[in-house]
Amino acid sequence: MNIKKELIKREFAGEAILVPVGKTVYDSKGLFVLNELGNFIWDILLDVETTDDIVKRILEEYDTTEEEATKDTEEFLEKLRTLEII
Repeated sequence: MNIKKELIKREFAGEAILVPVGKTVYDSKGLFVLNELGNFIWDILLDVETTDDIVKRILEEYDTTEEEATKDTEEFLEKLRTLEII
């Protein structure tokens, strides 16, 4: 998948945070805190092409159902789209 904004992931106080850099600093509304699954998805985002690819990787990593993995993935990706990150 294509990431449109310049963001760097940093760990701070046990939290995964996306920090805008470059021109993105002016376009963003602050930092983005990722939960555990969001952090996992972010780490594989450049290596996948579809939602199904993400779901497959989640099912390999977590003990969850395909339905739950799909729902969570679609919600996370929609947030990224709304923020014009992807």
